[in-house]
Amino acid sequence: MLYCVEMDVAIPHGLDPDHVAKLKADEKARAQDLQRQGKWRHLWRVTGRYANISVFDVESHDELHDILSGLPLFPFMTMRVTALARHPSAIG
Repeated sequence: MLYCVEMDVAIPHGLDPDHVAKLKADEKARAQDLQRQGKWRHLWRVTGRYANISVFDVESHDELHDILSGLPLFPFMTMRVTALARHPSAIG
């Protein structure tokens, strides 16, 4: 199942900078691991914002929920999830 996930990140200004750096490093490692597994198929930065648009390829709604809620920056994210289906006019 394919999903488009739009993620906006809003880290509170008062958070300890060392803690934030650790969260960001953990987030990067998790995202790269999921990409290597083929679950996080595309990861695009949104220009001018601390945000991304991603495409996930997972087995179920529950698997996607578990992945997203397990991200280190999840507590600071607002997400919009859209299920995707192949368009009949798409090539390939």
